[in-house]
Amino acid sequence: MATISNFALRIPPSLMEDVKALASRDAVSVNQFLVQAAAEKVAALKARDYLAERAARAAPGDLGRILAKAGAPTLVPGDELPEGWPGSQA
Repeated sequence: MATISNFALRIPPSLMEDVKALASRDAVSVNQFLVQAAAEKVAALKARDYLAERAARAAPGDLGRILAKAGAPTLVPGDELPEGWPGSQA
């Protein structure tokens, strides 16, 4: 079983009021709400870092080559680019 860490957290009163209200609305404890909020923030920052690292490895012509391999799709009505849109062939 994983160990759980305890951490004393000082939260401004106005923020704590919001946390309590939102936790109550979601029918969870304040602890569970804060743990979930921290987990979501960690996941968002990890995703940002991962995508930045992947973008840094991209070569400028890769997207064009990948799209060229896919061929010309049959557009669904309404998916067309507006006339004069940059890069459109209209």
